Amino acid sequence: MAAFDRFFAPDSTFQRRFFFLAKRFVAGKDIAAAMAAVRELNDAGISASLDFLGEDVLERAAALKTRETYMEILDAIQKTGVDCNVSVKLTALGLLIDEDFAYDNLGAILVRAQANVDPFVRIDMEGSAVTGATLRVFERAYAAYGNVGSVLQAYLKRTPRDVERMIELRARVRLCKGAYNEPPSIAYKEMPRIREQYMQCARELLTRGNYPGIATHDRRLIAAVKEFVKVNDIARDRFEFQMIFGVRPQLQRELVREGYRLRVYVPFGTHWAAYFYRRVAERKENLLFALSSIFSR
Repeated sequence: MAAFDRFFAPDSTFQRRFFFLAKRFVAGKDIAAAMAAVRELNDAGISASLDFLGEDVLERAAALKTRETYMEILDAIQKTGVDCNVSVKLTALGLLIDEDFAYDNLGAILVRAQANVDPFVRIDMEGSAVTGATLRVFERAYAAYGNVGSVLQAYLKRTPRDVERMIELRARVRLCKGAYNEPPSIAYKEMPRIREQYMQCARELLTRGNYPGIATHDRRLIAAVKEFVKVNDIARDRFEFQMIFGVRPQLQRELVREGYRLRVYVPFGTHWAAYFYRRVAERKENLLFALSSIFSR
């Protein structure tokens, strides 16, 4: 096992001793803790999407274990009646092992999810090395099952084309800025340019898309979206804002008070350290944002 993977393994000393670093952003280590967090969000008028942490799986047994954990999550959602769906990472389901294997695992989850009040499953977007494969698997699953949507990252230069494809399919999209440290050949690096492309894509999804998830904590983008839907008379039930668990909770409450739909992405599990590093510390902007969020309300 590589040193990096050993350091962030669930049974590592770092994992055991330093959970306090991430507990604001990770709901807990097991399904019970995750469900408690979802119930608290629901009580505040907020929907949720649960994500069982883990990615870059290279062993079939681990991918199958992730699939079975999602079955347990879906059972818990159905039993408790919470307002919640699930998000999955294809590399946790075996995408790096075999694309067909990951597709089969995803298909099993989609079939089980169809028994729930909210049967929707979101496929998270990961680094650019698997963007193409992720979208291929998504299109296969969408054609076969229907109850699945994708995530598109606004900082990637390819994203406007992907937005058009999703609009053509009538597929549900979560639009986010993008969290990975990608090269300038494929991704915009300057925040003004990223915001510009985000709004370009958001406008298309809001006017022509199918119930997009506007995923951002950027107050400027949120204000721009609010103004756009007001000017264009877009009903608030045609989209939802999406944010991450523990990030800017005051802003989350503001959106709910103003009558907007809000869904919070709730990660949980023992692989919290890798999530915290890759999503929060991999890019300087993410780290500064996370640190500021710790001290914000």
